[in-house]
Amino acid sequence: MDIKHNGVVWFAHGKESGPWGVKIKRLAAIAKNIGFAVESPDYRFSMNPDERIEYLLSLQIKGHPLVMVGSSMGGYVSAHASKTLKPNLLFLLAPALYMPGYDEEPLAQADRFVVIHGKHDDIVPPASAIRFSGTFNADLHIIDSGHTLTDKIPFLEYLFSDALQKVLKKME
Repeated sequence: MDIKHNGVVWFAHGKESGPWGVKIKRLAAIAKNIGFAVESPDYRFSMNPDERIEYLLSLQIKGHPLVMVGSSMGGYVSAHASKTLKPNLLFLLAPALYMPGYDEEPLAQADRFVVIHGKHDDIVPPASAIRFSGTFNADLHIIDSGHTLTDKIPFLEYLFSDALQKVLKKME
């Protein structure tokens, strides 16, 4: 049976995680069930966020609609790469923004922005998500969690599924 893909979701994992961690696997399953193809490059070759951006931009990014998902450092990578790639949806989880080493102002571009951040995050201050969301008119969810958000995966799945459905509805 030939599966019709509605588009592609590109994941960008965090600094110390990998391309197929728990959150990415769960969100990828949601995307595949809706009909999206999924890609999750391995960025572990570098701890430098700007090198990771260059790497992402060097890949053959194809698909429409295009969805970018970034977690922590991957949020920084996705936000900055979105300027060039102009996704339909930028979905950020505890994005590492506006802090030492990640202080370059993103010139993010997307049709829609969704940001989720744990209010008990001791790695990336929730103020980063609040600032980004205010600047880019993002849907912001500050939730009762820490940096990894892994204790709230069902809620992340709900928000991601809802965001993907809205992208597809807008494409109709």
